[in-house]
Amino acid sequence: MNMSQKMAAEFLGTLWLVLGGCGSAVLAAAFPEVGIGLLGVALAFGLTVLTMAFAIGHISGCHLNPAVSFGLWAGGRFPASELLPYIIAQVAGGIVGAGVLYAIASGQEGFSLAAGFASNGFGEHSPGGYSMMSVLICEIVMTLFFLLVILGATDERAPKGFAPIAIGLCLTLIHLISIPVSNTSVNPARSTGPALFVGDWAVSQLWIFWVAPIVGAILAGVIYRYFNAAE
Repeated sequence: MNMSQKMAAEFLGTLWLVLGGCGSAVLAAAFPEVGIGLLGVALAFGLTVLTMAFAIGHISGCHLNPAVSFGLWAGGRFPASELLPYIIAQVAGGIVGAGVLYAIASGQEGFSLAAGFASNGFGEHSPGGYSMMSVLICEIVMTLFFLLVILGATDERAPKGFAPIAIGLCLTLIHLISIPVSNTSVNPARSTGPALFVGDWAVSQLWIFWVAPIVGAILAGVIYRYFNAAE
């Protein structure tokens, strides 16, 4: 596959992740009487990755996440020369996904971005009121384990054909743990899209949802290299 094909796949995949995951939170989480709640939102995020991994995994690797790209690079699985194009495509997909979601959500009377639009935050903007340090630790650790699962499940020695399932379920589990803490990022592109529409506090706190996931991902890459070196 050439780079334009890979970028197009990453763009569409990240668009789907934001539309499906954040869309479930904005449109369906608290819908009267049949709201899907925290469990449904967590599952929706996992399903976006699972479905796209089967759809575009053979085209771009289905990163959908700058932290994943950095983690695969740190683990020796992805060339540094492709980092920037992938990240550009992912962030663009996240922004357009948030734009599609806004176009849908704003068609309801009474809709307001003041509800947060599924943005990530800490302090008063954390769903559970968690501090910046709690959010920082949570995002680093959750992304670290997410990348360990990705690196392990996609290893040539792992059972073939099951990686999308393991990765999707891992992202579901991560959301079940950390939605109350940070509204769950582990993905700078996912955080950037909604934050740009909300502006204000969401943009001012966005830095942590770039720094923490990338740090966690790089740590995972280093750890996985150690596992391989120990053979």
